[in-house]
Amino acid sequence: MQEGASRSMKLFTIGFTQKSAEEFFTCLQKAGVRRVVDIRLHNTSQLAGFAKAQDLKYFLCAIGGIEYVHIPDFAPTQDILDDFQKSKGTWAEYERRFGELMAKRGIADTAANTLRENDCFLCSEPTPERCHRRLVAEHLQAQLGDIEVIHL
Repeated sequence: MQEGASRSMKLFTIGFTQKSAEEFFTCLQKAGVRRVVDIRLHNTSQLAGFAKAQDLKYFLCAIGGIEYVHIPDFAPTQDILDDFQKSKGTWAEYERRFGELMAKRGIADTAANTLRENDCFLCSEPTPERCHRRLVAEHLQAQLGDIEVIHL
């Protein structure tokens, strides 16, 4: 990671559904987030108007001086999503398949070269329990160590 390895790096996660724009942007600002790392496969979601890629990039900068980057390699494939959501697969199977995908893609190597202190993973789920952002954060903690994960 770009910060020194001698101390723990803060990594935030947040989902945008069930939050108003005011709640979402205020939460990011209060936490001290410097950059939102969008880890959705499709970042043009209709779930919340403020979370569409180009609008979100503008709002983050204009409201909070926060940078935006989209890293779809940190998202599950459409097949994994469909098997879980549309075919009513189990969470355990989703976790297993996505874990294998993260390892295959080598996302820890990507993260080591791109993540910064006070980055925040973004996806749509309102809470981290059954969300891939938690799985990515935990995978990176296990692979890279010294990452403090804070779910907003």
